[in-house]
Amino acid sequence: MPCHSGPMDCPQLTYIGGPTVLMRYAGLTFVTDPTFDPPGDHGGLVKTHGPGVEPGDLPPIDVALISHDHHPDNLDDAGREVALGAALALTTTAGAARVPGLVGLDPGDTIAHGPVTITAVAALHGPPGVAEQTGPVIGFIVRAADCPAVYFSGDNSEVSVASAVAAAHPDVRLAILCMGAARVATRGPDPLTLDVARAVAVAKAFPDALVVPVHVEDWAHFSEDRETSMAGLRDGGVGQRLVDLQRGVPTVLEP
Repeated sequence: MPCHSGPMDCPQLTYIGGPTVLMRYAGLTFVTDPTFDPPGDHGGLVKTHGPGVEPGDLPPIDVALISHDHHPDNLDDAGREVALGAALALTTTAGAARVPGLVGLDPGDTIAHGPVTITAVAALHGPPGVAEQTGPVIGFIVRAADCPAVYFSGDNSEVSVASAVAAAHPDVRLAILCMGAARVATRGPDPLTLDVARAVAVAKAFPDALVVPVHVEDWAHFSEDRETSMAGLRDGGVGQRLVDLQRGVPTVLEP
């Protein structure tokens, strides 16, 4: 993964928990799917672990990338406050209509913020027929000059969707994948996020990218835990490109 001028041009990631990552990129600070609430029942989904970094300890947030606003494991109450405190908070057009202060994008839309361009890309939160019930979700591609392109999948479960994103954006060098094989009884037996087998296939669609698994712990409806996810990716041949972030620890991704 090229970082032309040294570590300042390399993404620095700090894993918060669940799908939430703090990313320093091109001089800006991003957060993905902000979740900062304490453990407990959140709208019928049970959170088992608090965040690795508390909201009060965060630096100023330039951009919040919110794959969808309507599930608390991707945007909870405290996370919403973090997002609304960002200079720019992006989500689906449906989410922006529900939450004043968020900016809505449809797949294919691109927005510039300082030195960075952000493109919304397609995602399906479950197989066809179920995704319509779970509601609209998007992923994001982040780019800046002299920095590696970044893909944040959001809660996409479908290999075909991610593979189409990979074909359209072959310059991606860092793929942050929401995994965990989320399952909810009312939404059928198929996973609503990537399971290990699907994540391996998605990683192969991005052959030049480092792979960062997230969304693998902290919620009871994730049916594949962190250990299972990491081991499965290693067994699936992703090991040399796998980035195993530790909670609360800033990690610079150098080539």
